[in-house]
Amino acid sequence: MSVSKSLLESAVEWRKELHRYPELGFQEVRTSSRVAELLESFGVSVDVGLAGTGVIGKLSNGEGLAIGLRADMDALPMNELGSVCHKSCNHGAMHACGHDGHTAILLATAKHLSENKNFKGTVYFIFQPAEENLGGAREMVEDGLFEKYPMSSVFGLHNWPGLPEGHVAVSEGTMMASLDTFKITLTGKSCHAAMPEKGIDPIVCSSELILALQTIASRKLSPLDSAVVSVTQINGGEAINIVPETVVLEGTYRCLDKKVQDKVKVLIGEIATGVGAAHQVEVEIDFFDGYIATTNNEEQAKQVFDVAVNHFGESRVHWNLPSSMASEDFCFMLDKCPGAYFWLGADSEQPSKPLHNAYYDFNDNIIEVGIEMWCGLVKKLLK
Repeated sequence: MSVSKSLLESAVEWRKELHRYPELGFQEVRTSSRVAELLESFGVSVDVGLAGTGVIGKLSNGEGLAIGLRADMDALPMNELGSVCHKSCNHGAMHACGHDGHTAILLATAKHLSENKNFKGTVYFIFQPAEENLGGAREMVEDGLFEKYPMSSVFGLHNWPGLPEGHVAVSEGTMMASLDTFKITLTGKSCHAAMPEKGIDPIVCSSELILALQTIASRKLSPLDSAVVSVTQINGGEAINIVPETVVLEGTYRCLDKKVQDKVKVLIGEIATGVGAAHQVEVEIDFFDGYIATTNNEEQAKQVFDVAVNHFGESRVHWNLPSSMASEDFCFMLDKCPGAYFWLGADSEQPSKPLHNAYYDFNDNIIEVGIEMWCGLVKKLLK
């Protein structure tokens, strides 16, 4: 297929506009309004309000199957440090993960398909809020996404620094890890720092516990299992001359397999309880279930692979690359509907800044690749 120059120019303009006005999860009021406005201008029917700020576009052309294409819209809670002309105008918010690009790609796809209806059936354009840690996809599913908009399959994409520009990667199984978090409260006995024997020190206990938790991946699991346990926050202490009463540790664990995920949760509890007992420190553990692993359906993954090879050749398509230990809430859509999630390479001659970096900016050169992938899937599945 051929993507018009004018459409690409428009997509880049939309992308930079979205980048300039980023909004955090479930706060994408301006973004969703702009998305709905553009879809309506293309002649696409629009529903708004699913999961609060979600937008669903519907484009039909006769009888046939229905498929869903998803883009995430939210930004990250961070300040942009780069100097691009479209730098964020909203303090404390930045599109550091490329959701501005994903949204622009899907908007351009909707416009192209509205003008070139070479398919039979229905395409749902799913603009999702709150992918970053808040589970917007889960909220859309619970709000009736697949009941209100029945579809045979659903697809998602993500730009991917570390993969060459314009390349496509997809796997027939797990693409992204599960995400769960924990909070461990250690309660000792406060005392004067000069007389530690008068108290029970939760800081020493927390130090030993942090190191002990690292043995889960290195010594408690098979080397063939994949898991990451990271303590990311330590809170405790009020003054330099006081041994505090409590220390709170918070962190995350990521896994690629449900059995490993369950085992890691048990091990965190056992290790925390054991280390606490050794120091006579009371231990309270809270677990917070997050995202399941993002696991592709084999049939839909193969469809993505076939479209990518057909458009770009085998040299630019990667099958069954190692999974990422990052997480993605598209997992909740895949848990309810067959589908696939794939990566678009973002590295040009100069490697892209990593995702979630304060200097990151989406590579506009891959917008055309994304449009071709979406349109190619529509043409293949809705013949």
